[in-house]
Amino acid sequence: MKSITIKGSERESVGKVATKALRNAGAVPCVLYGGNQAVHFSADERAFKTLVYTPNAHTVVIELGDKSFNAILQDIQVHPVSDKILHIDFFQIQDDKEITMEVPVKIVGNSKGVMAGGDLRMNNRKLKVKALPKNLPDFVEADITPLEMGNKLYVTKVPTPNFKIMHPDNTVICQVKISRAAMKAAQEAAKAAKAPAKGKKK
Repeated sequence: MKSITIKGSERESVGKVATKALRNAGAVPCVLYGGNQAVHFSADERAFKTLVYTPNAHTVVIELGDKSFNAILQDIQVHPVSDKILHIDFFQIQDDKEITMEVPVKIVGNSKGVMAGGDLRMNNRKLKVKALPKNLPDFVEADITPLEMGNKLYVTKVPTPNFKIMHPDNTVICQVKISRAAMKAAQEAAKAAKAPAKGKKK
């Protein structure tokens, strides 16, 4: 999995006044959990663009002076109106400990059902996976080639090398629904098959 580096500064004061001053200065207050104690720090809001405003999943290297931490984004708070980032929680990761995080689903292949006129519907665009940090996938690959009209692709049907999908076996990733046009064509074909041929003598 790709990693993004965030350079920040440790916070000495974590009160409301100090937090407000940080935000006014264009910085985001953050907390790193998972270690012996929580680490409070801040970083320029622009540093989070490639981490937050993307459908891709990343791990994070947090650099605070001469200290460096490997982490994943755990929670983010944004302003309900302006979408401005208000606060971010990170979780420190260890090389020998499995972690759980969401990764995007990547669709590959050409569905027989879609080529026949069906509509591909995505039920889950992201899935939670569990793995050692070195084995975290950039995405879960879902091959839709075998899907006929009306078929569903379950999480049990996708390859999971070196990681586990943390969803029930009956979780649907995507499905091929019968489109209105395909349904109408089928109905018209059925009517035509039932109707007696014109000009045919009894």
